[in-house]
This record gives sequence, structure tokens and C-alpha cells, in this order.
Amino acid sequence: MIVKTKKFALNKKLYIKKAFANQMKTSWKWLLIPAAVAILGLALHFTGVYKNWWILITAIIGGGLYVLFWYIQFYAATEMDQNKQMFEKFAYEIDSRQIMVKINAKEGGIVKWESIVSAEKDNSGYFLHIGRGQFLHFGYDVFNAEHDQKLFESILKRKNLLEA
Repeated sequence: MIVKTKKFALNKKLYIKKAFANQMKTSWKWLLIPAAVAILGLALHFTGVYKNWWILITAIIGGGLYVLFWYIQFYAATEMDQNKQMFEKFAYEIDSRQIMVKINAKEGGIVKWESIVSAEKDNSGYFLHIGRGQFLHFGYDVFNAEHDQKLFESILKRKNLLEA
């Protein structure tokens, strides 16, 4: 059976929010470096060894710049000409072999299930993660019927992308 979706586009704000959140989930450990420097600065200040606030301020600014760097990366991705097609309207035909991305009735492309790294379901829909900052989002409203949504979810479970 084939699941056919309505023609829809990925929302830019949703893309930024989800891609940034995924990046922070995978790279949060790098924020431990500025946290350790901040703790060191506080310890040095309050023990009287080196009474200065610049270490703490530098650590906070460094951590903030790291977070800001990743946010800007994903924001800029929505504005680049190379990525414009990510935010165009497509219709999808999904079966157990592949995901067919259709621009119109005659043009389209194929996404193999092997290229999908993971999937997750949240309150806005289904996310199929392909790579860093790359995912497909299927909101609950893009399916033509509730049966299509259930079939899509069962395909994801059979592919071991969603927990049963």
C-alpha cells in the first residue's frame, strides 16, 4: 500500500527550531568546557588566589557564542539559494521500499529508507532524520486520511525507526 500526502512545504521556523534542538542534543557536552572555566574562575575569585571576574565573563560569552554560532548556521541555511528547494512544496508517496518526493505529476526524486537515520514522533508530526540539519517533517495534517497516517506509522515501526 502507498501513503500519499498532500502537497506541503517545510516551515522555516520549524526547521530552525528542530535542527537547532537536535544539534544542541548531540553537542551539549562542548558546553561543559565554558562551564568548567566559569567554575574555575569562581573558585579562583572566591579563594582569593586571583580576584577578577574576567574568567567568568569570558566563559559565559564563549558558551553563548557557541550556542549562537549553531543557531546562525541553521537560520542561514533557510536563506541560502542552495537550500531553497528544502522549503518548496512537495507531495510524497511513501511505501515500504522508498519515499517518492514529487514536485509535480511527472517530476520527482526518491529517498531510500536506508538513508533515514532515525525517526521521531512529537506533537507536530513525524520527523525522519537524514543527517545533521537534514530531515523530513510530516505534520499530522498532511495525510489525506487517518488511515494513511496509521499506515505511515506502521511502516516506520516495521523499519525499526519508531518504537512499537
